[in-house]
Amino acid sequence: MGNIVAIVGRPNVGKSTLFNRLTKTRHAIVDEQSGVTRDRHYGKVDWNGIEFSIIDTGGYVSGSDDMYEGEIRKQARIAMEESDLILFMVDVTAGITGLDQELARILRKSKKQVYLMANKVDTNERINLSHEFYALGMDEPYCISSINGKGTGELLDKVVSSLKEKPEEDQSGLPRITVVGRPNVGKSSLINALVGEDRNIVTPEAGTTRDSINTRYTAFGHDFILVDTAGLRKKAKVSEDVEFYSVMRSVRAIENCDVCLLLIDATEGMNAQDLNIFALAERNRKGIVVLVNKWDLMKKETDSVKEYEAKILKKTAPFTDIPIVFTSVPEKQRLLKALELALKVNENRTRKIKTNKLNNIMLEVIAKYPPPALKGKYIKIKFITQLPTYAPSFAFFCNLPQYVKEPYKRYLENQMRKHFDFNGVPIQIFFRKK
Repeated sequence: MGNIVAIVGRPNVGKSTLFNRLTKTRHAIVDEQSGVTRDRHYGKVDWNGIEFSIIDTGGYVSGSDDMYEGEIRKQARIAMEESDLILFMVDVTAGITGLDQELARILRKSKKQVYLMANKVDTNERINLSHEFYALGMDEPYCISSINGKGTGELLDKVVSSLKEKPEEDQSGLPRITVVGRPNVGKSSLINALVGEDRNIVTPEAGTTRDSINTRYTAFGHDFILVDTAGLRKKAKVSEDVEFYSVMRSVRAIENCDVCLLLIDATEGMNAQDLNIFALAERNRKGIVVLVNKWDLMKKETDSVKEYEAKILKKTAPFTDIPIVFTSVPEKQRLLKALELALKVNENRTRKIKTNKLNNIMLEVIAKYPPPALKGKYIKIKFITQLPTYAPSFAFFCNLPQYVKEPYKRYLENQMRKHFDFNGVPIQIFFRKK
């Protein structure tokens, strides 16, 4: 299961710098899918083979400095609820401020592990300044410098060793499907429509920890786990910071599933927040099915489905090989079709292609349209293999991997999609030296 680590602290203590340093190892990979909206505040960290998500809470605070404080407190509370571990950052050059004390007070109540980081310890002389922070009543502060990276290795070792002990929630090996989407788009109604009336075919899975409700769904010949993270919190608690909250929520839901049913509102179209959630799912290499809800409210013109699909795919490009279903939850239109597609997408995600078949087909494709020469050098792709990863990724072995450019890579991906069914699944292509 994905772990979520949140960085909390008042403004200007260096949260974003640390975030950028920790995620930079992954940005190379994220950038390979060009066109992914790189959310500045959410990233993946891979440390010694253990991967977790990291959220910089500072990026979601808006408003002037005096409004800041209330916002920061709220975010600390949401981070406490939604993350698995918290990094609380303070600044040695500023010493303890009132807001630091306030945050410490909130975080001390957390049942989660909190690590105190004294930032801007760029020189050894500054280590002595960190002793002041014992007054916050937390454990010993970790002295780090997010600018030059000092101390971040030990911190990551500590974080990873705390995260490692987390048990897997679900051993059944069944596909896990979750409904994601921005607030108030109808996620709860969709889940109720799928399971509500048919409670007899739904068995709540025992041993589900944390706050997602996992329901085993066995009906109409299907067997899978529906992960419900939608209807969990009382609304009152979260009237405030909807954007940050729904980001935390979506991250949690996406990390815990294999296929996302992304619900969007037909009357509003695919907006920026929908696209952010889409990008999160793509970056986590999960299967995606887009459900256009409230389709019954749209005035129908001939061809309107085609036009609507084209609009959505224009926004999700370059990843456009995605199933789109037009549904109406109250009328239960095409909900089963959505489930069937989700299971089909999960099949595509786990598909393994035999190496000889892969090479026979793709080498012929490459021979017909080889990569363009660069500076008079010819790129020869000799061999292709599928890597043993969670979602489909392929290594193309060639003499000059660094010369293969994005358009050609896109061409290869489109050809792979044409010959093998990867509908709804992000695929990755790497070029390696033979």
